[in-house]
Amino acid sequence: MTAVRSGVGVDTTMGFTPTGGLVMGTRSGDLDPGVILYLLEDLSPPQVGELINRRAGLLGVPETTADMRDLLSRQADDPRAAEAVALFCYQAKKFLGALATALGGLDTVVFTGGIGEHAALVRWRICEGLEFLGIRLDENRNAEHAPVISRDGGPVTVRVIPTDENLMITRHTRRLVKLATEEGV
Repeated sequence: MTAVRSGVGVDTTMGFTPTGGLVMGTRSGDLDPGVILYLLEDLSPPQVGELINRRAGLLGVPETTADMRDLLSRQADDPRAAEAVALFCYQAKKFLGALATALGGLDTVVFTGGIGEHAALVRWRICEGLEFLGIRLDENRNAEHAPVISRDGGPVTVRVIPTDENLMITRHTRRLVKLATEEGV
């Protein structure tokens, strides 16, 4: 998650690596440093790295899948899937509040990426209880994945914006190649 002011990122949930911050599909998110020390009692540093980067996060809780669609479909019957969904929503809500503080308030919240674009229940659970920040979702718009899912007239607009990471990578690569060519590199 990123806090953006006037088009410039001013804070992010990531730390030194993408492992820090918000729990992800296979990455743990924030950990107490003592957890690493505890793990190193039984595992080698490469094994700890493998665990926190590739076998933790949403995958590590149920140990079956990191796919939010699968977790949502299983949560009624699988307590560990429900726990993974709850963990993600809680952490996202907590970080949203922290980033709002870093910005000194909010005017827009944007959900994007696979979960942000397609998981209405997750968006609802993240925003639930954040009315004090001015976030008020429209239940029908959210369920329909409308471009704007907040209620009309509220102080914060909540949007769902599709992302195209491959297009962005292509644009950035093209720009860098052009710069390198112009500089004779």
